[in-house]
Formats: sequence, C-alpha cells, structure tokens
Amino acid sequence: MRLVRGPLLLVAAVLLAACGGTYRTYYAAPVDASVSRGWKLADVSVVVPETLVVSEEKSLVPRADIVWREDPPGDRRAQVAAIMREAVRRGAAGLPGSQPVRLQIQVTRFHALTFEAETRLEDAGVHNVDFIATVVDARSGAVLAGPEAIQAETSAFSGAQAKRRRAAGETQRSVITNHVAATVAGWLGIGPDNRREFSRLGD
Repeated sequence: MRLVRGPLLLVAAVLLAACGGTYRTYYAAPVDASVSRGWKLADVSVVVPETLVVSEEKSLVPRADIVWREDPPGDRRAQVAAIMREAVRRGAAGLPGSQPVRLQIQVTRFHALTFEAETRLEDAGVHNVDFIATVVDARSGAVLAGPEAIQAETSAFSGAQAKRRRAAGETQRSVITNHVAATVAGWLGIGPDNRREFSRLGD
C-alpha cells in the first residue's frame, strides 16, 4: 500500500486542483432588519426536487447535485431535507416579532465530501449548499421576502484535520448545519452578514 499511496495522492491532488477556485457564501442583500424584526418563525418547509441527481459513487468528486454520506444509505433527499430544516430553524429562531412567518426552502445543490475525499485529501474540500429561500406570511401565504437564491459554500475538513475534528465531535453535518444557520440569520438581518469569498481546492 505504501508503494501506491504517493501516486494515488498525486492523482487526487491533480483532480482537486482542476476543481479548485473561488467559492462564496452569497445572497444579494440582507432583509432590512426593520422589516424582519416584526416576524416570528412559525414553520420551515423544505423541498428537495426529484430532478436533483443523487450520487453514491465512491470517488473523490462525484458529478451530482446531492452527495451525502454521513447518514446510513437511504433516501438522500429526505436526509438532506432534515438537515436543511434543522439549519434553517436554527438560523431563523432569533426572529423577535409577532407576525408568524414560514420559510420556504428549495434545495438546488447539496454536495458534501465523500469519505474517500475526506480520508485521502489534506487541507482540501468544499461543502456546496445552494438553495432558494422565500419568507411568506404563515396565515395568508403572502410573500414577504424572496425568493432569494443563496449560496452557502464553506470549507470542509479532510485528512488529519478531519480526524482531529471528528474525534472532538465535529462532523460534516455539524459544519454544514452551523454554516447554513449563520447564513440564514445573516440573510434575515438578525445575525452578522455571512457573505464572503474564499479560495480552496474542492468542489
């Protein structure tokens, strides 16, 4: 195994380099805080369209819309919906007002790291989570904000760093959930503006 490990890692680095670039967390502008402070969260609905391609390929960078491995094999769309529902609820939990609203989320991409990428790479990898968010009045259904296309891309842990983080209880799920929650809070104007760009090898 030691004889082939070096070439394999070299190939992995070349593949990731081809996918490297600039990533970002982005939304056009935060909701005006003077508006969102009148809202309170009543519900979150998440749609993961059947048209999104799911991959179970054991490779470094599967070409698919949904790549998720930390849950047991099963309905990946349902698993992704559960993660997003938790993250969005957390991000919107600080809405301080009295008008009940529902956040409607449509996932357009949820591409986490495969275990192959997490274990073989070092200091590389990106979690790509993209979705469309709309705030509606929970009683009337009237649109109050959005639809807003949101990118919530963040660095993933790999190699020795991933091992240390997992030993400390930090997982892909916790990283993604925390980042999406912070992004939603920033977009809603109830948390720091989470928009940023970063460069990294990944996809």
